[in-house]
Amino acid sequence: MSDIFVHNKAYLNSFRYHLKVEKGLSDNSVSSYFSDIKDFFEYTNQRIEDITVRFVIDYFVSLQQIGLTNSSLARKRSSLKSFIRFLEEEEVALKLDFSEIPPIKYSQKLPDVLSLKEMLKFLDSIPVATALESRNKAMLELMYASGLRISEVIELTIHDVIWEEALVRVMGKGSKQRIVPIAEESLAFLKKYYQIDRQRILKEKQTAVLFLNRFGNKLSRMGIWKMIDKQTKLAGIKKHVSPHTFRHSFATHLLEAGANLRVVQMLLGHSSINTTQIYTNIDNRFIIKEHKLYHPRG
Repeated sequence: MSDIFVHNKAYLNSFRYHLKVEKGLSDNSVSSYFSDIKDFFEYTNQRIEDITVRFVIDYFVSLQQIGLTNSSLARKRSSLKSFIRFLEEEEVALKLDFSEIPPIKYSQKLPDVLSLKEMLKFLDSIPVATALESRNKAMLELMYASGLRISEVIELTIHDVIWEEALVRVMGKGSKQRIVPIAEESLAFLKKYYQIDRQRILKEKQTAVLFLNRFGNKLSRMGIWKMIDKQTKLAGIKKHVSPHTFRHSFATHLLEAGANLRVVQMLLGHSSINTTQIYTNIDNRFIIKEHKLYHPRG
């Protein structure tokens, strides 16, 4: 354990005592504050007295780049602000003036999306010469074909794909399971990866995980983000593209083509139709029909 971490943790433990005993916050709230600030310290690796506004801004930019939502960013900013205020009250000498940190607004604006032309250009530019390239192609095609979250893609197993019906079984937020169609053109790339290239990556290892890293293990969020960033540059796309861009584009393109809003809600796994409406009483057969009719890869 580094001297810097020990030094900062002493302040953090004092803050935790302040929140629990003096402010009377619940264990869950205290744990949330503690986790947010500990993450910040691990990123900066600086004594709290040496941290500047630039460090803090860089931290939030890096979180934004890996797809953290505005609400999560705003919570982390609030936690850090409370901690800095506590240190000021304790008369700790700081370089950081938190009033210079820009606020993070809770926004209902459309997230970044690619136009249909940009998305098809992106997907069509992905090379498939190697096993890892085939994996990238299959994974990103699936993310756009079915609107999956990055966490959902990482957790997929070979048992979650229902090949004969072109469906994928997804475990979403709150352990809510949903069945999502896979667009026909995208399914072909997924089949090639599964039948040929996945085994090349796996070699002698045994695992049910669908998408594997070069060592035959489960992919990481950062690994996927870096791969997407590289593919974005190769495709000549000038917009910021994150894993969530595929999900947002999936929803936007379906709605722009005329798909039923509640169908898109169910495909995304949203519990409230109001959540879906930031993009602008149905049975499964209708959902599959709507997906095939309106998805560009259908």
